[in-house]
This record gives sequence, structure tokens and C-alpha cells, in this order.
Amino acid sequence: MMPSARHILIVNSRSVHQPVFVVGAPHSGAELIGRALKAAPGFHVTIGQPNVLRTVYAFARRPSMYQGRTQAAATVIRDAFAQGWQVTPSSCLECTRECRAAAGLAADAVGPCVDLRGLETFGDASPDLIYCAEALTYAFPDARIVQVIRDGRDVVASMLADPVVMSWYRPSFVNVDTEFPNPFFGIETAEDRDLWPRLSPAARCALRWRWSVRLAARLHHNLPSGQLKTIRYEHLLSKPEDALADLSRFTGTTVPSAEIRNEARTARSRGRGRRGPAYEASLNAEDITQIEKIAGEEIRRLGYTLLPARLCPRPPGPRTGCGTGRRTGRPPPGVPRACRAR
Repeated sequence: MMPSARHILIVNSRSVHQPVFVVGAPHSGAELIGRALKAAPGFHVTIGQPNVLRTVYAFARRPSMYQGRTQAAATVIRDAFAQGWQVTPSSCLECTRECRAAAGLAADAVGPCVDLRGLETFGDASPDLIYCAEALTYAFPDARIVQVIRDGRDVVASMLADPVVMSWYRPSFVNVDTEFPNPFFGIETAEDRDLWPRLSPAARCALRWRWSVRLAARLHHNLPSGQLKTIRYEHLLSKPEDALADLSRFTGTTVPSAEIRNEARTARSRGRGRRGPAYEASLNAEDITQIEKIAGEEIRRLGYTLLPARLCPRPPGPRTGCGTGRRTGRPPPGVPRACRAR
């Protein structure tokens, strides 16, 4: 996509200038950055707002919708965020539990989650935003993108343990036969599509992570350095002060550290006494071998080490929620019903 013409978007009588979007594969740490930015002064960051989610999943799962229609797609995306960013006395009622919790709203609170006085910057850290990031940068040519990367093996281990993520693999949602290439499921070549029916849940998750990394590389190539900031999840947790200083300089605000420092302490506590990488506690040797076969090049390119396969404590066994169960016709929790595969 070529950059689009500059459009003036007005939300709550404020011009949307250089919005901040946080992108990354599921469980890469993007949601953690989003929660921290939501608490930053002068920021209004949405996380999973329904109007935004409908558009994100429509474009992420069906990129053919906007191929050759970039101007129309940009308009649809801007309209979705214009609605999602509205601040009214009742605007938080439809927001996700995660977004409300990040704002510190009680379960029975109405909102809004942000004070219009002093509001300067809009942003979003919705799940799976990475899979339509190119369309996003076309809609907002001046956008600042924070992309978060994490070892793909740790990402896959976390994805397998998340029933919401795994519910996308139900037969009623998988559209790899009708949409090709398919960014959302990581299908890039005819070989990927042919292999799909025989892939394990871990391998399918590895495909999604691999696509997100390749897309991140394209963003790095196409965007000016002042519009893109890459944060390594492991660095964020090991040296939170340094990472937060970089993030604050990039976004032009002081990013609160409490959320990330708490996560860093929790990670250090879990890691005490553990031998080997964290993912080995969740993945068996066969899982690790398949992940490295599919995404080994990307794992190496990001600077992570490929270790010899080792026997792990958990024996191989069937996984739950991997898309092999009965057809329920229900969308994953928190996802609009309109996002189901047609």
C-alpha cells in the first residue's frame, strides 16, 4: 500500500494527530503495553472496543475485502475508530472487561474512563490489530506504531493455554480454503494451505506468530524510524525502567511503570528455580520441534537461540479448544457475532 492522503479526523472536538497503535502477535506483550499507555496522562487508549473489533476482524480475516479498495478501506477504519474513541458519559458501557479494568473502572461503574480535559492523544491496543496493520497505516499515515516481539515458542505456549485464542480454530471460523493468502491464520503459500489440515494446534499457532513477525519486518522497512518503535518483551520484563524510558520518549508522555513493574516481578518470581526456557514447562519436545520447523528462521532472525529438543515434563496429549470439537456456531468470547466466517 502507498501512503494515503492526509485526512482530518475530529473526535470530541479534538483533531486526531499521530495516534498510537500497539501491535503484536497474541500474547506477545502488546496487551501489557496497551494497559500501561491507557494509564498515561493525556492518552485515550481503547482495548477491544466493539466498533473497532468488528472492523479489525473483518479486515484481518478477509483481506480481499480491501484489496484494490484502499481509499474505501481507510474510510471504514477511520469511521470505526472515530466511534470507538468517543468519550461520553456512557461510552464505556460497551467496552471489554480488559479495557475497563485497565482504566481502573469498577464492575458497576458507568465511566467515562478518561477526562476530556487534557486529552491529547488517541490510541488502540485491541487484540489481533497486527493482522490489519498495513491497512491501519494507510488510514492513519502519521500513526505511531509500537510493535512488541517475543520468542515465538513462549508465544505459542501462551496461546495454547488461552481458550479465547484457541476458539478461533473451530471449524466454523477457519476460512483458509476461501481466503488466500490468509494473514489471520498465517497461511502465506499454497504449501502452508496444503499442510494446514495435518498441523497440530502448536504448529497452527506458530504460523500465526510467523506471519506477525514477517509483517513487523515489512512495517520496519516501510515506516520512518520516528513512527515505529520495536519493544522486545523479554527486555521489557528484565529491564522495565530502560524499556519504559524508550517508550515514553517515543510516545511523548510519561508512561506509568506500576503495571509493567508488577508484571516483571511476577515473571522473576515464576522463573526462580526453573531450569531452561519457560516454554519447556508447557510444550513437549514434539511441539518445540514443529514450532522451530515452521518458524525457526524468524526465531533466529530475532536473536533467539534454537536449542536441541529436550524431553519436557508434560507428556504429549490432546489439547482442548483446538478447533476439532463440535460446531457450536458461537464466536469466541468478547468477539462480535458478525465476525464469524461466512
